[in-house]
Amino acid sequence: MTDLEKRSYAPAAKGPLEGVRVLDLSRLFAGNVLTQILGDYGADVIKVEPPEGDTLRAWKTNGIDTHWKIYARNKRSVCLNLRDPRAAPLVLKLAATAAIFVESFRPGVLEEMGLSPAALLEANPRLVIVRISGWGQDGPYARRPGFGTLIEGMSGFASMNGFSDREPVLPPMYLADAVAGLYGAPAVMIALREVELRGGVGQVIDLPLLDPLFALLGPQVANYRLSGEVKKRTGSRSTNSAPRNAYRCSDGRYVCLSASIQKMAERLFSAIGRPELGDDPRFRTNAARLENADVLDAVIGDFIAQRTQTENVAFFERANVTIGPIYDASQIVTDPHVIARELVADYPDEDMGYLPMHHVVPRLDMTPGSIRTAAPMLGAHTSEVLRASGIDAATFAEFVSTGLAIDAAPAA
Repeated sequence: MTDLEKRSYAPAAKGPLEGVRVLDLSRLFAGNVLTQILGDYGADVIKVEPPEGDTLRAWKTNGIDTHWKIYARNKRSVCLNLRDPRAAPLVLKLAATAAIFVESFRPGVLEEMGLSPAALLEANPRLVIVRISGWGQDGPYARRPGFGTLIEGMSGFASMNGFSDREPVLPPMYLADAVAGLYGAPAVMIALREVELRGGVGQVIDLPLLDPLFALLGPQVANYRLSGEVKKRTGSRSTNSAPRNAYRCSDGRYVCLSASIQKMAERLFSAIGRPELGDDPRFRTNAARLENADVLDAVIGDFIAQRTQTENVAFFERANVTIGPIYDASQIVTDPHVIARELVADYPDEDMGYLPMHHVVPRLDMTPGSIRTAAPMLGAHTSEVLRASGIDAATFAEFVSTGLAIDAAPAA
């Protein structure tokens, strides 16, 4: 094992959230992102899955569920048939020992299962309940299906993304879900702090996919109110500064360049052997450069097109001009900075030998997180968790025989 592999995971490390139990009934992406972050920092994340497993298990590449392996790390799996009326009392029993409860059912379904926030808080008044949905727990769209694609369209993101002469472009990944999960993690910690400071009272966090992604788009509504104009799609250009674009290199790869301050633009002009552009009325100011971006991009693009990606990056870095390569997955893993920073962690995996995954983010120097355990098999911890909650062996055996629970614990 290399030194990098040794540093990439730390099975013995506990983390600053040791002792915080998370009961995760969510499905797919947003909830798994949220609880993966908490698990990385030591929380005991108990993933309660239906007999068919979390849907994320079905997202496979060459037969391997890489999404599940990455976002279910540092978690335990309990498999229960939540449609069975006997499941609700078990979930309430587990919730009584938890600090955080996460779910992503369509609004109203949790109540139909006998697991309303009122029932959960009666079982555990200190519980922080996170309710993930597409549109929120109230409002006229609350019960609509809430897949991330719909939110990426309605939020305004897609209308801003792409080129003006083509259709709006949806993101090629689960953007709305990821943003919601990232917003949800600090929201949970804020609510836990409230529990610690003000009498130990839990609360409900309403976490739709729509609100965080809309918030991330910034002042688009304010700009519309001020100008009466809707932001047009500009491809890789910025509406705030120029030049800023993606440029094709001689080897077919691309670089991204941004000269968003006046001195950087002047430095760029000198670097490409065209210092006179700084005195040209079309390019003298940022406002002028924005108006003449087509002409400016043609000049810069012609210069960049004569060199490979590597040559362009080296050339402009020597000139202290802000440029970077546009990488794909095959390139980023070989970049020396990525390797030095251990951005990719190689974790032992039964299917791949070592599974590359993103490391713990962000990095805390005193209480760092760690990748302690691999993603669990479905129901691998059902017996362990339920027996620890007080379910005796005979009762547990009945649960398994009648289909309420699935036990996939390895044989002793």
